[in-house]
Amino acid sequence: MEASVTTREAQVDAHPGAIIDRIAANVRRVIHAPDDVLRLCVIALIAEGHVILEDAPGVGKTQLAKAIARSVELRFSRAQFTPDLLPSDVTGVSVYNQRTTTFEFRPGPVFTNILLVDEINRASPKTQAALLECMQERQVTVDGATYPLDPPFMVIATQNPIEYEGTYPLPEAQLDRFMLLLHLGYPDLADEARMLGEQSASDTLMDLRPVADTAEIVAAIAAARALHVDESLNRYVVALLRHTRNDARITLGASPRAGIALMRVARARALGLRREFVTPDDVKAVAGAVLAHRLILAPEARSAGTTGRDVITDALLHTPVPL
Repeated sequence: MEASVTTREAQVDAHPGAIIDRIAANVRRVIHAPDDVLRLCVIALIAEGHVILEDAPGVGKTQLAKAIARSVELRFSRAQFTPDLLPSDVTGVSVYNQRTTTFEFRPGPVFTNILLVDEINRASPKTQAALLECMQERQVTVDGATYPLDPPFMVIATQNPIEYEGTYPLPEAQLDRFMLLLHLGYPDLADEARMLGEQSASDTLMDLRPVADTAEIVAAIAAARALHVDESLNRYVVALLRHTRNDARITLGASPRAGIALMRVARARALGLRREFVTPDDVKAVAGAVLAHRLILAPEARSAGTTGRDVITDALLHTPVPL
């Protein structure tokens, strides 16, 4: 009887970084997307960051966010952003109770662990700004009272980059709160054909079962924070940031907050690879996804077709790597 133990604890790798593999593999059962994109979404959860998924309609952005939520035993909420959405619809509102003659706070969907913000650029700037305090400080302030958000807390936002009518582009301060900006792209021929067979016959998302719980997520977050980072690697990240600030093609370079986000993602990546320390390769592997969307290109650079990824690639090529 003991030999037939089938509990998750008896089957899985005990290393804290194994949780990244488990969640990514579970999500892969539903979402046919590049492995590095799926892993980065999970890494962002361990790095205590937020993700924005930007791509054409119908490639699975919302499905990906739901699949991650269903793969972890965490609370999940969804907010569909529309032009008429109010900030209180996101954060919550104080309601007067006639029976007690007091105001009672009714929490909004932001009081969760994983918040899916669908089509974030369709809400007004005022509603978008309601997320700033939540994302950065993990708290909500309503009518002078502050309410903390339970950890872990992650925002997964989606937006369609090809529709401009009725949308409000995210300001730089909002984009800077997102740790990663990712693109799913279209699946290859074999994956798309398999997806048609799977999802036209049943709802594969509903079949997903959790492969991790809150305690495991919290333990992985603590393990990632504890990884060793050499001082030379910190200086390397700062040199990358300064390269973007001094690039003539850039109007606004990467901020110190971008450097902190880059190091957190690099730590989580190293944890997922079962290492006890962070290397320059960890930084290089995630620099584009962490930094590119935070850069503001000069008009002439945009006209020439330059992208933020191009600038980050040049920065990686020209910044000396610590030995």
